[in-house]
Amino acid sequence: MKPANFLNELEQVEDYWSPRVVGRVNDQFIKVAKLKGSFTWHKHDDEDEMFYVVKGRLVIEYENTQVELNEGDFHVVPKGTMHNPLADEECWVVLVETISTKHTGDVIIDKTKTLDQQLGEN
Repeated sequence: MKPANFLNELEQVEDYWSPRVVGRVNDQFIKVAKLKGSFTWHKHDDEDEMFYVVKGRLVIEYENTQVELNEGDFHVVPKGTMHNPLADEECWVVLVETISTKHTGDVIIDKTKTLDQQLGEN
């Protein structure tokens, strides 16, 4: 029941593209992550995914368009939508995702993190 601070949580993140679970609201995980560079094209068939930019700038590429997010902006990627997040410079984000959401959907790359890794259990 203690308060948490997103900036403090993000300062503890060491690796890019490695989300860390910092809270839970019902069936949603609250995660923090630092992003830099391009991630990978993927989708989440059954879950929406929310990105909130705490620091920096994030572009979410879609197949036919892109969305640019600056500090304080948030965006929801609809379930089943192919997307690729990218950040030219270091970007700090908060993610809100259903607990069943796989990090990179059905795509497995070297950056893919298991839920245990995101929970800090591995």
